[in-house]
Amino acid sequence: MTRYTVGIDIGTTGTKTVLMDVEAGIVASATRATALHSPAPGWAEADTGQWYRNVVESIREVLTVSGAPPEQVGAIATSGMVPAVVPVDGAGQPLRRAILQNDARAHREVADLAAALTDTDLVHLTGSALTQQSVAPTTVWLRDHEPDVYAQTAHWLGSYDWVLCALGAPAHVEHNWALESGLFTIDGDTVEAVLHAAKLDPATLAPVHRPGTPVGELSRAAADATGLPAGTALVVGGADHVLSAFAAGVNDPGDALVKLGGAGDILVAADAPVVDARLYLDAHPVPGHWLPNGCMATSGSLIRWFQALVGGVSLTDLDEEATPRPPAEILCLPYFLGEKSPLHDPDLRGVFAGMHLGHTRADMYRAVLEAIAFGFRHHVDVFGDIGIPLRRVMITNGGSTSTLWKQIHADVLGTEMNPVSGHPGASLGAAVIAAVGVGALDDFADAARFITLDEPYVPDPTRRAAYDAAYATWRDLGAAMTPISHAIARNTR
Repeated sequence: MTRYTVGIDIGTTGTKTVLMDVEAGIVASATRATALHSPAPGWAEADTGQWYRNVVESIREVLTVSGAPPEQVGAIATSGMVPAVVPVDGAGQPLRRAILQNDARAHREVADLAAALTDTDLVHLTGSALTQQSVAPTTVWLRDHEPDVYAQTAHWLGSYDWVLCALGAPAHVEHNWALESGLFTIDGDTVEAVLHAAKLDPATLAPVHRPGTPVGELSRAAADATGLPAGTALVVGGADHVLSAFAAGVNDPGDALVKLGGAGDILVAADAPVVDARLYLDAHPVPGHWLPNGCMATSGSLIRWFQALVGGVSLTDLDEEATPRPPAEILCLPYFLGEKSPLHDPDLRGVFAGMHLGHTRADMYRAVLEAIAFGFRHHVDVFGDIGIPLRRVMITNGGSTSTLWKQIHADVLGTEMNPVSGHPGASLGAAVIAAVGVGALDDFADAARFITLDEPYVPDPTRRAAYDAAYATWRDLGAAMTPISHAIARNTR
């Protein structure tokens, strides 16, 4: 009997595991930190061995804390960052550290492939443009710089797919990894032009499965490590931002999620695929529904950088200092890791503008919070351009605990922000999908019973007007700084 399921989220900075009672919701959760490795400028890597240890330890913890009988755990599903790249050999063993989705090492390969594919409309084929997030440029970089790894690669897997394989599933990738990789069309076919341009062997592309598909069983070795029974079902989960949106109630057209993680995600539900070169396109777990979305390279990661820069002052103290400061006296361009959507420019750089000697760290901190909100507003403009108005906006993840930041988002976006109470993010979405996959829940819509919204944050008319003017100037600043950023990037590369 399946009374419980396990949902695991492999995040950029940590692993989160939840144990869900299919009737009552989450009964236990555990987290483990993950180290980000950046051995060269623009590189972002993670140790797959640490991912696996985190999964094993966190599963053992949720079983211990909850007291749940392991034999009543019916399924495991995983989620994670996308499209991370894990090259594995024929036995499924990683050949190097994972290359994460915000890694920018393959900028030359992006340019070379773009030149080779000028006659291919990748946006309409795949839903996204060729960018630093695409997988083909990464494989070309590995072929040229790590030929031994490339030669031994049997499959290219994603972060959460690899974890499921390490637990006992055969090699596979989830639908949204395939879609965002740029190697597959919206309809699920391989993009032959991309494979040809990258000289990529199609045999290295693993089978593609939709969320909720049972793909294997927990191996004896993984069972001994985790304390769960061998044979526990392994179910395909999904991309972290997709499952976070799903678990936050983003289901009807116009529902949106602002996700304040290490990067910044904004997703809007649609009932048909929507393609635009400035955005990404993902499939909703519910068949026939879609999630056009944007992902900014920095969000919480920029805040953590600033926090370290000013000596590790607590974020609570920084919030208190910044709350009474006037809005947008300083403007910040948040492109400290380049930028993904909607600009897709890895050579942009971060900027603070408008400072004078009377300004303090409080003003700079507030500018950082506002910069991320301006980035989300830039995306809202794009959604408006293509006819997707926001109807209801939820806000989740670590940054959503900041009262100041939530209010800034309401004021900058000019719409109510609805915090999801106690939202565990993608791990809950994975646990729900695991339950659907083994029939313990009847339908994806059952996720709604586990969602509670807190009181909304309402835009303040005065601050909204100030932010409207500041946003226009912020866009002008970005345009003016672009050639300067490019020159700096060339000179420091």
